[in-house]
Amino acid sequence: MKACYPGTFDPITNGHLDIIQRASKMFDELDVFLMVNPRKLCVFNAEERRQMIEDSLASIGSPQNVKVVIGTGLTVDMARANDCGAIIRGIRAVSDYEYELQQATANMMLGHDIETIFLIAKPQYSFLSSSVVKEIAMYHGDILNLVPVQIIDRVNDKLSKDE
Repeated sequence: MKACYPGTFDPITNGHLDIIQRASKMFDELDVFLMVNPRKLCVFNAEERRQMIEDSLASIGSPQNVKVVIGTGLTVDMARANDCGAIIRGIRAVSDYEYELQQATANMMLGHDIETIFLIAKPQYSFLSSSVVKEIAMYHGDILNLVPVQIIDRVNDKLSKDE
């Protein structure tokens, strides 16, 4: 079976990468859907984010069954168009669950043939989000354990403020 893992990944974090690694072992193929949402302001453009994801895959051994797909629109429509039978979502906390449950239910209404599978974040990633990374990097904080080493310089270069 083929699955997808959608997100904006602005930037990709070690938590995202952990979900990718775990999901890639569960499915024959995994498409990482890099979603472009005009309502969401991203620091990195879609091509920069795609490149960071692809470069980051090296830190987990570059699984051959993972590819990055840039897309727009409804995730369930992209899943169907790419022959994905499952949508992977990461859950860090109860607040994530409430939001993800709403999304999964909407997706179920739109695509009853596509399952949503929740993967629980490992404890060391339960606080981690792209927003946290951006905030820390903006103020010259250490993001070494938050993002893959392959992208640290790009994140710091883009986000570090001169004070």
